[in-house]
Amino acid sequence: MADLSQIVKAYDVRGVVPDQWDEPLAELFGAAFAEVTGASAIVIGHDMRPSSPGLSRAFGRGAAARGADVTEIGLCSTDELYYASGALDLPGAMFTASHNPAQYNGIKMCRAGAAPVGQDTGLAEIRALVERWSADGAPEPVAEPGTITQRDVLKDYAAHLRSLVDLSGIRRLKVVVDAGNGMGGHTVPTVFENLPIDLDALYFELDGTFPHHEANPLDPKNIVDLQARVREVGADIGLAFDGDADRCFVVDQNGDPVSPSAITALVASRELAKHPGGTIIHNCITSWSVPEVVKENGGTAVRTRVGHSFIKGEMAKTGAIFGGEHSAHYYFRDFWNADTGMLAAMHVLAALGEQDGTLSQLVAQYDRYAASGEINSTVADQADRLAAIKTAFEGREGVVLDELDGLTATTPDWWFNLRASNTEPLLRLNVEARDAETVERVRDEVLAIVRA
Repeated sequence: MADLSQIVKAYDVRGVVPDQWDEPLAELFGAAFAEVTGASAIVIGHDMRPSSPGLSRAFGRGAAARGADVTEIGLCSTDELYYASGALDLPGAMFTASHNPAQYNGIKMCRAGAAPVGQDTGLAEIRALVERWSADGAPEPVAEPGTITQRDVLKDYAAHLRSLVDLSGIRRLKVVVDAGNGMGGHTVPTVFENLPIDLDALYFELDGTFPHHEANPLDPKNIVDLQARVREVGADIGLAFDGDADRCFVVDQNGDPVSPSAITALVASRELAKHPGGTIIHNCITSWSVPEVVKENGGTAVRTRVGHSFIKGEMAKTGAIFGGEHSAHYYFRDFWNADTGMLAAMHVLAALGEQDGTLSQLVAQYDRYAASGEINSTVADQADRLAAIKTAFEGREGVVLDELDGLTATTPDWWFNLRASNTEPLLRLNVEARDAETVERVRDEVLAIVRA
């Protein structure tokens, strides 16, 4: 059996197929998922990776063998699966490895209403059951196995999104979308259908081998084609989705990237206009701009750790209306607290189309500081290097340290966060300051210690 410690991460299952996991293992996961959730019915979807249909069907067989009725929605984006989980009030499983290379696949699981499944909310129990059954043999099927049926929810998903953001009255926009051969090529045409949008489609053919570029828009090399196309056709905006289309990255009319923090602040201001006085969640490495804009618009900003289970948990705890991360994950109370890049993109299109200025002019008010972006350093001992940084900055005049997530150092003029990767021997550094020169100075000082 595969080493489950290598493929069961903090929030989902992810590994190389078939070296680390395969259809028999997926079947055990399906059985364990039904057992742990106690669900009488579940919903399953999958992306366009070659291994996804088979893994998805195997998972469904395992769940049905434990008595759960299985609804297969087939090809879908991850946020479309969350829609199905919320609208049908069923636990769900999405087969995707998101932005990872073609040989990978995984499962993102949720409880009914798109509630997260993480280490402390069921994933550890699922893993323990799979390990036991792998060693001792799977249990006998129940006396009355569940049924397996198919259902298409794409149009319902699109209609729900369009009910949340009305784009029908905006000025006509020329929009380039790079789907990266991922699930955006499946969802965008239906969501944008009959809207005042001239769609220029890049790489909409579903192909899980990713023949043009990796479906990870946060890596600058993967948005080069989008940037060039926006400039070439004179588009108003460019959108890039990752492989399972739950994240969306934005470039302006010049092809310049718009920071996810600026998008978070923009969407927060719009959500606060709908829900005055609401709470907005942001992780500890989003820009200072986010809490500033939230306060200016009469809301309450709550800072939390990086990661969707922390964001979703804090949203449920506080009743927050919206949450955003530096990684271009955007969470909405109106979408069962789940993340949907498509809904965030629609907010940006609405904000742009409701006024006559360019996107760069629009987002300037939300992009107030200089930033380094995320910088990775490979280290032999993460804890040792974090401790060295803490020692270097502890006690400095004007520096406040906190360890909400890794180590954050804050002054009136700059801040940095250094945190360990959960899955790789990396430390991730983010720096923000009032000017670029200070960003470079702080960045270089921290990296010199980290990489010593």
